[in-house]
Amino acid sequence: MAPLRLRIEGRTFRDTNNREVTLRGINVAGDAKFPTSPNLPSHKFDHFYEGDDVSFVGRPFSVDEAHLHFSRLKRWGYTLIRYIFTWEAIEHAGPGQYDEAWVQHTIQVLRLAKDYGFYVFMDPHQDVWSRFTGGSGAPMWTIYACGLNPRAFPATEAAWVHNTYPNPADYPKMIWATNYTRLACQVIFTMFFAGKAFVPKAIIDGKNIQDYLQDHFVSACRHLALRIQEAGDLENGVVIGWESMNEPNRGLVGFQDISVIPSEQKLQKGPSPTAWQAILLGSGRSCEMAIWDFGGLGPYKSGTTLVDPKGEMAWLPADYDDSKYGWKRDPDWKLGECIWAQHGIWDTSSDELLKKGYFAKDPESGRKIDYEYFTNKWFMSYYRKHREAITSVYSNAIMFCQPPVLEIPPSLKGTEDDDRNMVFSPHYYDGVTLMMKKWNRYWNVDVFGILRGRYLSPAFAIKIGETAIRNCFRDQLSAIRREGVDYMGNHPCVFTEIGIPYDMDDKYAYKTGDYSSQSSAMDANHFALEGCGANGYTLWVYTTMNNHEWGDLWNGEDLSIVSTDDKLLPLSPSANAKGQKSASASSTSSDDRSSPAFSESRSNKNSLASPRNLKQTLSTTSMASLQRSNTPAEIGSNPGYRAAEAYVRPSPIATVGNVISYGFDLRNCTFSLVLESTDVATEEVSTEVFLPEYHFPKDNIAVEVSSGKWTISVDDADGGMIQVLKWQHEKGPQSLTVKGVKKRQGTSLGQEEEAPGYLEQCWQSGCAIM
Repeated sequence: MAPLRLRIEGRTFRDTNNREVTLRGINVAGDAKFPTSPNLPSHKFDHFYEGDDVSFVGRPFSVDEAHLHFSRLKRWGYTLIRYIFTWEAIEHAGPGQYDEAWVQHTIQVLRLAKDYGFYVFMDPHQDVWSRFTGGSGAPMWTIYACGLNPRAFPATEAAWVHNTYPNPADYPKMIWATNYTRLACQVIFTMFFAGKAFVPKAIIDGKNIQDYLQDHFVSACRHLALRIQEAGDLENGVVIGWESMNEPNRGLVGFQDISVIPSEQKLQKGPSPTAWQAILLGSGRSCEMAIWDFGGLGPYKSGTTLVDPKGEMAWLPADYDDSKYGWKRDPDWKLGECIWAQHGIWDTSSDELLKKGYFAKDPESGRKIDYEYFTNKWFMSYYRKHREAITSVYSNAIMFCQPPVLEIPPSLKGTEDDDRNMVFSPHYYDGVTLMMKKWNRYWNVDVFGILRGRYLSPAFAIKIGETAIRNCFRDQLSAIRREGVDYMGNHPCVFTEIGIPYDMDDKYAYKTGDYSSQSSAMDANHFALEGCGANGYTLWVYTTMNNHEWGDLWNGEDLSIVSTDDKLLPLSPSANAKGQKSASASSTSSDDRSSPAFSESRSNKNSLASPRNLKQTLSTTSMASLQRSNTPAEIGSNPGYRAAEAYVRPSPIATVGNVISYGFDLRNCTFSLVLESTDVATEEVSTEVFLPEYHFPKDNIAVEVSSGKWTISVDDADGGMIQVLKWQHEKGPQSLTVKGVKKRQGTSLGQEEEAPGYLEQCWQSGCAIM
């Protein structure tokens, strides 16, 4: 058997030469959340409810376009792809009906990813369950299987769905995430994870709804895994692992009193019902509820509103034709009635709440349920089923375990679930920036510290000043990583989602080309990633069709690192607007090949030939070369680099020994790496570092090493033009410093002069330094 291309050794990833691999990745692609036929981004309604008759062939992009996208990502130094797909893409037509055309398209795209040398892990993505509950993921028939009527969701506010919103342009930003706390998601996630405990009457095809949904979801993932294995050249060669369900949620499990909003429910925006109010709305009753908005310290109550469904119910009517999908629903599960009334939680004749604590305790053990209990019992039950399905096909699959977001991880350390091939894959977003759509360089909040009770008051969690904010991000990520080790065991940690909104400050950057706020925010997040001790990350997100008007074409989000309305970062800072000149394809090396303490690079001016891409010749042009945008001129006439200088950054690729620390100082354009090695790095097996030419043009690099010799070369290995420093060093502790060209951050095209420092900025703004 051939050696694994990537394997896990304790808390590190290792390649076939036993070097530590640092995974620098991206989510591909945001467009995969909605179908190609019909093309239905979330702001379009036509044919929305025809959910059985769709196709995702062409997602994340077409085979013809794949070369452009993969070459671009390779050139930017990415080595890892979190491959986004949805359950709906596989099984949209009905239970057990798989879309083999989409499966074969996926295999074709994965083959091309292999040609470019990427590591890929598969992400069965969902957000608030499904497109039909305001997000992405599950097929429409699962909504009907749960006894719900998606056409009634707008009237009952069982879900806020962008596609059905009266004026899609006015759909409130980030309100989609509150669907986790509305009726549809609360019902479905309770059924999916704990149906046998809390919805025993929900029997379909002789199974409880929990097993029915989980079995279909897991079987669909296994079917795709099997087809990938049958392709013969993808397992291990490119697909190195699988993630569990994206951002799982407990539904109502553990709610101590459904008549009040739980204290741990931190996200509230817009009309915010209690679970009891959501149940009443779902049965056609009117309710007055609080309206919430989001401020710097979190949500706050801003008023009240009356929601009146006028008798319309979110449940399937009693005369619904339940034979369409071929299942047989148990007679005790009555359509036309609220499932919670059928379980005695409330009386529909008097609208009296009878069991407000119905979800508070485990019916089997009688123990009080908190989120940690839910994770260890019900999430882990699902995870084991998912893991067993995948490893029955890929015995050596790396399993990316993603527990509920920002909750305490499952207690796996020292148990049978402490699997050597497991990776802890948490998510992190700076909530203040994400919700307020603004980069506040003056203050931020230690949200994770508040969640873990580390402050007597949230006021003590406020961090003042940009340096404190950056350190706070790093410390939060470090604490999340350490918590994974404490609870799950000694495993690698990869942050599989982290990113920033680009439509900050009412889309100011789109009107001016000034992306300085985005650049600062993106750099702060990468500073945290590089300093927290994680083994890698996959940035959210690459969306091929992003534009300034509709963002990622999904729920008003706008986090894509590329846009059809922006330019791409030049290969080098000297490239002009009309064309690109790449750096030399020849090598630059240290002068003293014995053991230099300091070496300055030298460029060969006679060798400025552009390296040819193995797949096709590419120029750094607008994304519009593939997609044409109809963005209004007032927000699309000043293209910028979309803060690319902050995410196209140097990083270790493969390290002989162990990485102790590394980081990139964007403002001073300085990269540093510290390692510890028990082996000598040789010419055949060296420590490799990606150096983007934009920051490190070959004729302007200074390199300092603690021992050994180095070379810098640009080649077209794996189809991407990347500049790599290869370092041969001695055993023991070693250090490397590389200095490039300082430039101004976040500017529009043609305005890349060096920025003033923090002190000069302060003087220019007239502020006082205390």
